[in-house]
Amino acid sequence: VQLVESGGGLVQAGGSLRLSCAASGSTSINAMTWYRQAPGQQRELVADITIRAGWTTYADSVKGRFTISRDNAKNTMYLQMNSLKPEDTAVYYCNAEVWVMGIRYDYWGQGTQVTVSS
Repeated sequence: VQLVESGGGLVQAGGSLRLSCAASGSTSINAMTWYRQAPGQQRELVADITIRAGWTTYADSVKGRFTISRDNAKNTMYLQMNSLKPEDTAVYYCNAEVWVMGIRYDYWGQGTQVTVSS
């Protein structure tokens, strides 16, 4: 599975960005997740979505501001980020969860930088 993120950039506090993660190479993706990692911090889960049902979960820190979605026809996942805060600054990574014969495999994108200025 290949994952390619796009949409990061520099934005002022209160602004918006939309991240995309395009997947290729597999039709067996069960769920996709956005993680982020700020300098000196551990990687943390931001939001995830199941591919078939579209069930979503969010980190408390982004609830009400971020929306995760997917377009199965385009094999693409999105993260709409509104009301951005400086503490949202991080590298955002896309993850895909694939199950093959009862074994879970995780795939990662290269990351996209999001910088929110105050």
